[in-house]
Amino acid sequence: MGSIIFVFASFALMIGLLVHESYKAKKQRELLASVKTEHRPVAAVAAQDFSMYKILVGDEGREMVQIPEGPFTMGSPEGDPDEAPEHQVYLKTFYIDKKEVTQEEYDRFLRMTKRQKPGFPVFEDDQSKILKPELPAIGVSWSDAEAYCKWAGKRLPTEAEWEKAGRGEGKRRYAWGDEFVPGQANVDGREDGFQYLAPPGALEAGRSPYGVYDMTGNVAEWVADSYDEHYYKKAPYRDPSGPEEADLKVIRGGSWRETSHNARLSKRFTAKKWRTDSTIGIRCARDAEESKRAPSRKTS
Repeated sequence: MGSIIFVFASFALMIGLLVHESYKAKKQRELLASVKTEHRPVAAVAAQDFSMYKILVGDEGREMVQIPEGPFTMGSPEGDPDEAPEHQVYLKTFYIDKKEVTQEEYDRFLRMTKRQKPGFPVFEDDQSKILKPELPAIGVSWSDAEAYCKWAGKRLPTEAEWEKAGRGEGKRRYAWGDEFVPGQANVDGREDGFQYLAPPGALEAGRSPYGVYDMTGNVAEWVADSYDEHYYKKAPYRDPSGPEEADLKVIRGGSWRETSHNARLSKRFTAKKWRTDSTIGIRCARDAEESKRAPSRKTS
């Protein structure tokens, strides 16, 4: 009789333990579920304040950003050989276009100067996808870009001016920082929401330290300098303007067709001055001394 009672007691104890463990497992599942489904608010990233940089309205009505006088780091030890050595450059104050020149703005220049429209470059898709007034001007040679800037009372930026306007005084790889962030620049791929060209200024988060748009990607841009692979080794510290005049010119900024690696701010591209392409556009600059007579205001 005692053995039967013992068996029943043992059985009851085992059932109790099973029920208790089942209850604990249920509670653990409920706790995990509550953690997984809890939505915590994500702190919004504060918009960068560019109000300290003065805005100039150019002769053709386009906004330019003032880039203050001072030194910055140019080049990179991590890129191609012609990006080295990394070195300090001191630039006087200048202005640079806040956005790339659009097709509408470039067509106005052509009409007013009766200049012949450049032939359209090779493009593998329907041309109507990249021929729109609000998109960046493309298919322009170095001479076309220089002529537009001169007509607008400006000039092409030097290679050093372009790089400072894009990266600021530090060594950042991209306009916003060291790490590439998908969606902040129009480069190869669809993460930015654009198959080919984007309207200048469409990507707010990709602005440079001075508030300049599209210094990383969208269209690459002609600069004033001729190209010399070894120029950085002999460039002057103050206001370098490039080597002696040559047909091979420098292009900066990468484009919608480039990888993120090739859209780095220190990356140097080259092309003959007569080349036209669906990836190359225009951005102009202006000396601060020449700009004192023009209307200006604070930027936003």
